[in-house]
Amino acid sequence: MLKRMAASVLALAVGIGGAQAAELVIGSQIPLTGALARVGTGMNEGLQVAAKVFNETNGKHTIKIITIDDESQPAKAVAAIEKLDAEGAVAFTGGYGSNIIGPASEAAERLGKVYMTSGGVATELAHRGLKTFFRISNATGYAKAVIGLVNDLGVEKISLVVSTREATQEVGQIMQEAWEAQGKKVTVHSFDPAITDFKPILHKIKLQDRSDALVMVGYENDYVGIIRAAKVLKPGVKAVIGTWSLATPKMWQDFPDLVNTTYGTATLPFPTQFTKPEEQTFADAYKAMFDKEPDYLGTFGYVQGLLLYNAVAEAYDAGTLNSGGVQEALRKGPHDTLIGQVIFDETGDNANFAHRMAQHQNGAIAIVWPEENATAKPLFPAVPW
Repeated sequence: MLKRMAASVLALAVGIGGAQAAELVIGSQIPLTGALARVGTGMNEGLQVAAKVFNETNGKHTIKIITIDDESQPAKAVAAIEKLDAEGAVAFTGGYGSNIIGPASEAAERLGKVYMTSGGVATELAHRGLKTFFRISNATGYAKAVIGLVNDLGVEKISLVVSTREATQEVGQIMQEAWEAQGKKVTVHSFDPAITDFKPILHKIKLQDRSDALVMVGYENDYVGIIRAAKVLKPGVKAVIGTWSLATPKMWQDFPDLVNTTYGTATLPFPTQFTKPEEQTFADAYKAMFDKEPDYLGTFGYVQGLLLYNAVAEAYDAGTLNSGGVQEALRKGPHDTLIGQVIFDETGDNANFAHRMAQHQNGAIAIVWPEENATAKPLFPAVPW
C-alpha cells in the first residue's frame, strides 16, 4: 500500500511538472543469477556508477534505482518489469540476452515507459514497432569488429561456432556472409545452448576444417566449454576469437588458463587508460564503489544508464514524463558518451554503434583493432594451449 501511495504521489508530481527537485525512480531488470549472471553483474555496476555520477553532478534531481534479479529467465524478466512499475519506476533499464529483453521491453511498451539496454543485439528487437525501446549496441557493430580483426590478421579459413539463440545466429550469419563474399572458407558449427560437451565439434574442426581461426558467437559458459574442449583436442588454429563477454577482467580472473591470447569485443583496455575529464570521473566513481577498474560491460551499463537518467530528468522538468518526453529527449541526439556519439534512430537503435576488438595478454586486455584505437599489437599466431 505504501509503495502504491509513493508511486501515486510521484505520478501526481510528474503531472504537475518538474519545478521542484525530485527523486526519480528507475527500474532495473537484470540477470544477477543464472547463466547470464556475470554479464548482468557487470552491467549493473555501470548502472549504479551512472546513478552516483548523476546524483553528484545534476545539481537538482536524484536517481533511485530499484533492482530486480530476473535470474536469466524471460518470464521472470516480464514479472520484474510489472513489479517495478508498481513500485513507482518511471523508466526501465538493464536486461541481457535478446530472448529476455524482447518480452521485457514489450511489457514496458504496454506500460508506455522507456526501456533502455545494451544487452540485446538482435536486429528484430529494433523492428517491432515499439516506441519506447532503446539500445546503444546492435548486431552489426559486433559483427563488423570481429570481421575487421579477422581480415587484418590475414585469416582465410574460419571455423565459426555459433549458438542457435536468435542474436548469436544473426551475428554469425553477418560474419559468414561477409567472409564468403570475400572468398574466405567458412565452416559453420551450430550448437544448442543446452550443450555442455563441445568435443565432437572440436574434433571436426581439428580433422576436417583445418581452419586458421576458431570464431565463437555465444556467451561466457559457451566460451568456457569450447576452449576447454579445444585445449584437450588442440586443433591447429592460430587464433581463438569470441564476440561479447570474453575480453573482460572477470573472465581472466576466473579462467586465466583458458582465455590468455583469446580475442573479444571491448571498448576499453585493462588496466584502463583515460584522458578526458568525463572518463576520469567514471573511472574514479567505479573504483570508489567497487574497488576495481571498469570493463566494457560496466562502461556500457554506465552509458545506457546516464543517457536514460538525463532524459528522464529533462522530461520531468518539461512536465512530459508521462507523455513521451523521455523518448523525445533520447532522440534529440547526438549524445557524446564514453563509447562515442550515440544517435538513436526512429526504431530506438543506435545508428552510430561501432565496437573494438581486444586480446587477453597475460593479465592485461589490450585493444588490438582498429589500428587507430590500438593499445598493443595482436599476438598472432597464439592460442591458450
